[in-house]
Amino acid sequence: MKQIEVVAAVVLFEDKILCVQRAEHKLSYISRKFEFPGGKIEGEETKIQALKRELEEELDIEPEIEDLFLTVVHSYPDFELTMHSFICNARTKKLKLKEHIAALWLPKHQLAQLDWAAADLPIVEKLLLDD
Repeated sequence: MKQIEVVAAVVLFEDKILCVQRAEHKLSYISRKFEFPGGKIEGEETKIQALKRELEEELDIEPEIEDLFLTVVHSYPDFELTMHSFICNARTKKLKLKEHIAALWLPKHQLAQLDWAAADLPIVEKLLLDD
């Protein structure tokens, strides 16, 4: 099975968390699902470098990247995903959607209301437990 390693950002601003919605996709199990922004680690990039690049490319933001929050290994039907999530602090809520179809800034207690990609659910659950 194909293995993919990615990074994801839990972007915080004041008491809200950034949730972004994927566009239509041929793989129904990730199409239009909510996720934490991020993407693949390329070449010799460190996890932090990859996350900085992805956030700039996808959302035109440069949050302060803090600690590793949770690493999730999830098997989708077509590939296995290893996702390293980091807590990040945004200086502003301003962003530009370049790949996603929606962005919401939600308080932690509302996260469970969204239709998340399966690999992002353990991050949501840990955020809800960390109160």
